[in-house]
Amino acid sequence: MRSKKFLKAEQARLVWDIPGLIAGVDEAGRGPLAGPVVAAAVILDDLKPIKGLADSKQLTARRREKLYDEIRGRALCCSVALATVEEIDRLNILQATLLAMQRAVQGLRLKPHKVLVDGNRLPALDMLAEAIVSGDALVPAISAASIVAKVTRDRLLDELHQQHPAYGFDRHKGYGTAEHLRALQAHGALAEHRRSFAPVARVLAGDQLKPLP
Repeated sequence: MRSKKFLKAEQARLVWDIPGLIAGVDEAGRGPLAGPVVAAAVILDDLKPIKGLADSKQLTARRREKLYDEIRGRALCCSVALATVEEIDRLNILQATLLAMQRAVQGLRLKPHKVLVDGNRLPALDMLAEAIVSGDALVPAISAASIVAKVTRDRLLDELHQQHPAYGFDRHKGYGTAEHLRALQAHGALAEHRRSFAPVARVLAGDQLKPLP
């Protein structure tokens, strides 16, 4: 006769491993000084495998673009959402990221039975979910989500570059590079800059950033 402890463990495993659609979720843009944080949720089609899925940060821009088109064409469904700069400043970057992830999952045309999220924190969801550290390198659906989120955000920053070419957003995508910090010091903060991030806050306060190369 099975012990109560064994039965409970078995029941927990059976509940957790309900078969059905699996969605991978990842984000892009937690670290930059400007622009939204973007999240994507992807449910892959097992009958239409996509070769070469990997953590978006390990791929060239050209390879990401190619895989982005394949994911969009072959996945069962895909959803992209964002949290605005205003939400990042109001909530903090972690909570804004989780909000973007929640919106991405809610935007899926098909409801997944389980959601796998890159990292160690989960957004508020009404289905089973699991956080997986380095999931973007381990789980194909999360890899696909990381690519979709990264390409989407890069395109948004390319559009921002067209509006404000002096800042070089097409090159640094809003990250705090020396080039970006020099432009921030020279031209001031835009509406798209995150006021709650220290370099931007210092510029708004009239402080000089440390000497830049």
